[in-house]
Amino acid sequence: MWSTAGVVSRHLESARSFEVTFWRALFTAVSLVLILPLLRGRRVFADMRHAGIAFWVSGVCWSVMFTAFMLALTLTSVANVLVTMALGPLFTALVARIFIGHRIPLRTWIAIAAAGLGIAIMYGTQVSGGQMLGTLVALCVPVASATNWTITQNAHAKGHDVDLVPAVFVGAVISSLATLPAAYPFQATAHDLGLLAYLGAGQLAIPCVLSVLCAKVLKAPEISLLALLEVIFGILLAWVGAGEAPGPSVLTGGSLVIGALLVNELLGWNKRRSES
Repeated sequence: MWSTAGVVSRHLESARSFEVTFWRALFTAVSLVLILPLLRGRRVFADMRHAGIAFWVSGVCWSVMFTAFMLALTLTSVANVLVTMALGPLFTALVARIFIGHRIPLRTWIAIAAAGLGIAIMYGTQVSGGQMLGTLVALCVPVASATNWTITQNAHAKGHDVDLVPAVFVGAVISSLATLPAAYPFQATAHDLGLLAYLGAGQLAIPCVLSVLCAKVLKAPEISLLALLEVIFGILLAWVGAGEAPGPSVLTGGSLVIGALLVNELLGWNKRRSES
C-alpha cells in the first residue's frame, strides 16, 4: 500500500507540489478521525491534551515526513525518493548513537559506509541532472524518521510510552495546515481528488495503522526487511504503471543501499537467534 504513492502521483492531472501534499494530508487526517475511535476508543482525541512533549514532537516528525515525501515526488523520480528514504534505519542507528548512546555494531558501520557510497553514486549524476533538490527534500524523510524513533524510544526508556497512531493524526493535521497557504489557488480536478483521497486513506492512513499494529507482533528486523519492499515495489510500479524507468546510477546506487540494509538486518537477525 505504501509503495503505490509514486505511480498514483504520476497520474494526477492538474494538482502539483504543495497542493498534492495538502490534499493527501487532509484526507489522511479525515480517515484517521474515523479509524482512531475504533482502535483507541472514543476518548482518543480528548486524551491527546494530556500527552507529553514526546508525543507532540513525534507528530511534528510525522508532518515533516508526510510533507517532504510528497514534495520530493514532484521534484525528482520515484526511485530517487524511495532509495533515499530507505536510509532511515541507518540514520536511526547514527542518531541513537549520538543522542542516547546506543552502540552501533561493526556490521552496521559497514552497512552505513556501503549505503553512503550508493547515495554518493546517485547524487553525483543528479548534480548535473537537475534532480538534486528533490533528493535533498527526500532526505528530510529518513532524518525525521530517525529523530521520531529516537525520541519515542527515549521516552519509552523513561516510562512514558508514545502512542504513534494518534501521533500520525497530529502529523497529518500539521502537514495540511502548513501547506494550505502554498496550495492555494487549488487546481485539482475531480479525478485528482479521487486519487489524492486514495493516497490519504489507502496509501498512508491505513498502512500506518497496520504498521504500528504489526510492530507489536513482529520483531524489529522483520519490520525493517518488510519495509524494504516499499522501495522495490514502488520502483517497479512506477516503471510498469507510469513508464518511469530508473536510470543506471539509481540502479547501481540503489542496489548498494538496499543490499547494505538487507545484509545488515539478516546478520543482526541471525545473531539474535543464535543468542536466544
